[in-house]
Amino acid sequence: MFEIRKRRSNIVVAFEMCELIFHATARDVQKAHTNAFLAVLKNLLQVLTMLFAFYIMINVLARGAGKIRGDFLLYLLSGIFLYMTHIKSIGAVAGSEGASSPMMQHAPMNTVIAISASALSTLYVQTLSGFLILFVYHVGVNHVTFYDAKGAFGMFLMAWFTGCSIGMVFLAAKPWAPNLVSVISTVYQRANMLASGKMFLANTLPSFMLAMFDWNPLFHSIDQARGFTFINYNPHYSSVIYPLSFGIICLMIGMMGEFFTRQRISQSWTAGK
Repeated sequence: MFEIRKRRSNIVVAFEMCELIFHATARDVQKAHTNAFLAVLKNLLQVLTMLFAFYIMINVLARGAGKIRGDFLLYLLSGIFLYMTHIKSIGAVAGSEGASSPMMQHAPMNTVIAISASALSTLYVQTLSGFLILFVYHVGVNHVTFYDAKGAFGMFLMAWFTGCSIGMVFLAAKPWAPNLVSVISTVYQRANMLASGKMFLANTLPSFMLAMFDWNPLFHSIDQARGFTFINYNPHYSSVIYPLSFGIICLMIGMMGEFFTRQRISQSWTAGK
């Protein structure tokens, strides 16, 4: 009934929040499986399945169409890694626990921690999966060489950041129109199977087709990642600034929308679900 509150410095509060985010991230990783290793393995199998499918589609059926001078498997992985990270970030953030979740009834918990945990758990799983696949390929099949490894990893983080930002917009709008937002989110993720540009190079596209893809921040991230991965590819029709600007704008809109929604959401909105 009575509680004695102690004054805490900002540093202590920051460390406590980081600790809560860490535990919430670990809990989020284990949502896919109680064993964190098996959760990563499940994601590895998804990546490998997509890699095999695109390898057959491009290298066999299309006879190497759109190949780049360099390691063909690395060309595929540079697109698939970023695509998987982007769409999984959208799904994780958009599906994170909102203000009406029972977890929010516990005093230390808040939506910032829930959203951060969802985003970081996705980054953890995707990063670990990527390093494991590249390590096995490097040791067992072919020596992996990046023209600019830091830049390529930066584009990987860019795909994750833009996915989290778009997911924030969906999260803020979901309580108001859950069915509509779910459909839009699904359509966007499915459209990126083609619109992400993971199967072709921007430099090889004619101008009328380029206009169909250059709105997509993931398209720019993948094309720039290939520029950092291969010394023989110089992206002319994509930019690093565009996905960064797009992500910041979506993040600001999502944060404002989430704050607005959190002040007005009611338990009755989700009572029938």
